[in-house]
Amino acid sequence: MAVKRMDNMGIVVENLDATIDFFLELGLELEGRATIEGEWAGRVTGLGDQHVEIAMMRTPDGHSRLELSRFLRPAVVADHRNAPVNALGYLRMMFAVDDLEGTLERLRNRGAQLVGEVVNYQNVYLLCYIRGPEGLLIGLAQELG
Repeated sequence: MAVKRMDNMGIVVENLDATIDFFLELGLELEGRATIEGEWAGRVTGLGDQHVEIAMMRTPDGHSRLELSRFLRPAVVADHRNAPVNALGYLRMMFAVDDLEGTLERLRNRGAQLVGEVVNYQNVYLLCYIRGPEGLLIGLAQELG
């Protein structure tokens, strides 16, 4: 089986603090906050130069996570039909897989298209985004080593 687990789901928001507060009230826990920028990040997302504030929320059982993102650069877009990774609202699902290349090949046979490129992040993960059915944005991550 190629999929090991669903790693996280990402949502782009305009007000990160208010959104964190909402999910804290719902019962999720704040795992951490960070700013993401750099050449590797733009290569994964296909956006190039980007600067993003993120907050990682986790369910109380520790099995599921929600990544909240506020894009500082580039600006957000509003149309979700074929939206890139900086669109407000529901955005993508990330799945951990045991064989990223094999999974990509199988999904390409079902119409999936690579968004940016497959990126090796610090020899820890192979990462990529694909467009699946109905234009859904799906992330795939393979742990290395």
